Amino acid sequence: MSGTSLDGADAVAVRFERSTARALRMTRLGHAFLPMPDALRSELLSLALGRGADEIERMGTASVALANLYAEVVEKLLSENGIDRGTVAAIGVHGQTIRHRPEKGFTLQLNHPALVAERCGIDVVADFRSRDVAAGGEGAPLVPAFHAQAFAGDEPTAVLNIGGIANVTILPPAAHIAEGRAAVLGFDTGPGNMLLDAFMQTRFGQACDRDGALARTGHTIEALLERCLKAPYFALAAPKSTGRELFGIDWLEAQLEGFAECAPADIAATITRLTARSAAEALARYAPETKRFIVAGGGSLNPTLMAMLEEELKCRTAVECVADTRICGIDPMEVEGAAFAWLAQAFLAREPGNLPAVTRAAGPRILGALYPARCTP
Repeated sequence: MSGTSLDGADAVAVRFERSTARALRMTRLGHAFLPMPDALRSELLSLALGRGADEIERMGTASVALANLYAEVVEKLLSENGIDRGTVAAIGVHGQTIRHRPEKGFTLQLNHPALVAERCGIDVVADFRSRDVAAGGEGAPLVPAFHAQAFAGDEPTAVLNIGGIANVTILPPAAHIAEGRAAVLGFDTGPGNMLLDAFMQTRFGQACDRDGALARTGHTIEALLERCLKAPYFALAAPKSTGRELFGIDWLEAQLEGFAECAPADIAATITRLTARSAAEALARYAPETKRFIVAGGGSLNPTLMAMLEEELKCRTAVECVADTRICGIDPMEVEGAAFAWLAQAFLAREPGNLPAVTRAAGPRILGALYPARCTP
């Protein structure tokens, strides 16, 4: 998995064993990470923003570079964890989203799954979003189905994944889901780390506000926050999804007009607060009585954001505490990688990977396409 934040590629090895007709037991076998080369990160960002000429040539070249990065992180995963590649059923490779336009009937992930299969000698399952979009869905978020497997418990639970974009999954009690008495909900709440990362990169040449250090020293600019929250996306009803097409650097710069004299720390604090406020307001709108709140993704490593999120949630909902996914035995940086492993196994089992209540698709669909490994002589 390489996410919207463009920090690198995560690979997670997971064993799935079917314990009942509906339930899977998941065992984590290992994790590996490789940082994304600066040149590839810059090129992917430029392509996502629609900047520069000769896009087709550049997209092809970037896809090859991505595939090589994915293959390298898979090899690292296998080597460091002593995993025999012959025991691996498939690699789930999502690719890098550079354009997400479900309202126009398409979503585009740069990827070269055939090259990953060729280099690794393992079957690859890829292209998870397009089938849902073809069925009239948003194609995102896709992780709620996995969240239901991994995090549903005895009480209603919300899982917030904070990557470049933040998405929430609202989980009824596991027994209610299994019995069909309640549906899982999920949608993108708005920007996650994307805007703060963009601000840090353009103003300071830094990849991110590490540990929320800058935002922690600032104060929320209420007028700026209110301007940002007037974006029409926040008022839309779920199901919905978004991306850099809306919440990119151009949008941020437009919001910052008139605030040029404000201290950078205050701007960073306000951008961080926007992520927390929009997530809290989303939960208040759809499941205000939820008490159990779990966070995954890179945003969970930002203590300033986590503190703001807890503050915002306690003002608006019944949430009692905010914790990351380690309380459920899964590292927050491994959740998305494990989710696409789960989607790959669902494809191999010919089981649906989407949730129509989440994506608005016409019905359950098998997601993905298979790229077989090399033939054995």
